[in-house]
Amino acid sequence: MPQTQDLATLIRAGTALITIETVEEAAAIEAFRHVLGQVWRPLYRWSITDGLKRLDIDQDAPEGGVEVAPDATQTLLAVKAEKERGVYLMCDFHPYLRYAMTQRLVREIVGRQGSAAHTLVLISPKVELPPELDGVAVRFSLDLPDDAALGKLVRDEAFVYSREHGGKRVEVDPAALKLIVRNLRGLSLGDARRIARQLIFRDGAISMGDLPELAKLKFELLNKAGLLHFEYDTAQFSDVAGLAKLKAWVQQRRAVFTGEARAALDPPRGVLLLGVQGCGKSLAAKAVAGGFGVPLVRLDFGTMYNKFHGETERNLRESLKNAEALAPCVLWIDEIEKGLAQSTSDDGVSRRVLGYLLTWMAERKANVFLVATANAVLELPAELLRKGRFDEIFFVDLPTPQVRADVLRLHFTKRKIDWEAFELAPLVEASEGYSGAEIEQAIVAGLYAAHAEDAPLSDRHVLAELRNTRPLSVLMAEKVNALRDWALSRTVPAD
Repeated sequence: MPQTQDLATLIRAGTALITIETVEEAAAIEAFRHVLGQVWRPLYRWSITDGLKRLDIDQDAPEGGVEVAPDATQTLLAVKAEKERGVYLMCDFHPYLRYAMTQRLVREIVGRQGSAAHTLVLISPKVELPPELDGVAVRFSLDLPDDAALGKLVRDEAFVYSREHGGKRVEVDPAALKLIVRNLRGLSLGDARRIARQLIFRDGAISMGDLPELAKLKFELLNKAGLLHFEYDTAQFSDVAGLAKLKAWVQQRRAVFTGEARAALDPPRGVLLLGVQGCGKSLAAKAVAGGFGVPLVRLDFGTMYNKFHGETERNLRESLKNAEALAPCVLWIDEIEKGLAQSTSDDGVSRRVLGYLLTWMAERKANVFLVATANAVLELPAELLRKGRFDEIFFVDLPTPQVRADVLRLHFTKRKIDWEAFELAPLVEASEGYSGAEIEQAIVAGLYAAHAEDAPLSDRHVLAELRNTRPLSVLMAEKVNALRDWALSRTVPAD
């Protein structure tokens, strides 16, 4: 077992201070119990409630039978006086390091000042060390449960349900069980157990209908900082007008991304969607997640930035780590240029954020498909645009006449209006240069005009709104045309 071997190596190497951040205290203690087979040293556990207890033999006190009070100072004095090298698991001990006496004793034990070569292990959900100790500590992460352990966990919870419901068996869909186990990856055993229990006890079954709820529960569990946003309303390609080439691209890669195909192909990594504002980039991002059939999470760069040194980079690391734990999923970074714009007044934060993002994009192993959307392409750093960062760069242009007709049909249907009662040809002609969002707004304005007249919506109302409005392609003609010219020979048309 690699985890046991790594811990044994650290102890044999004489590592004086190890920190383990975990809520699974019992799992951490059990890992050290397994280490005893490779490292013949006494193993102790300390907590403020139980004091110091020996774990490798049935004995409550250290060697010699001396009782030690739970007091942190008295415990450290006893550890320092102990001549036989031992491993001491200190549970929730780090708050006591704020006191000068406690901190000094730990420094002397770690520095072998009048002490045997002990190994102190600080175990807590979050371990904060003073600078004097932070430099000598080794941070260790426990292995997460594998598929076999997760499968056993789900079966155990099914047995508990059966026992508590008079022997009623849990209805199990084998395909759903396999997907649930796969989606529980990245969670600790305790967290996975709580989610599995909720899914099973909800309806006494394991089915495909549990997958959306699992994704929601897993996201809420991981996203405690609130930097990611779970998009509950993904779209299907049928909800999106146009984008034919993008749709075909996603469909070609769906089976490989989801693992349904066993082809020896690298899974797709991500796409960059450039385009005119209002032409459907955000909707396309949602449709990509719907096309792959996986959850969609959005990273908001605006909430990620922090005025304190190093916090922005830490927020990005945590966000990407949580996205990986949700895999398979689609990670959507909206208006990515706003988070990566170069500035001389941010002390190099944007450069460090860009560097870490590029490294993650190149080296990530988790099945996370990145969809980045951007409006101002010239503000994007060149490092992000070079070939290989994204699988493809698609340009979402102003809709063609056929796409504008489809947009009209979709928005009429969305509002339960019979589109066949309308003459679409004049509306399509009048909406030349309009984005999809602007066409939708013309229908909304037409509905208000019809309501004011106490009349049903007609061609006249929509046509009047289209003729009385100036689209963005007219108001910002120079910028829109420059963007379209830039993309003409540098990107792949989405439609």
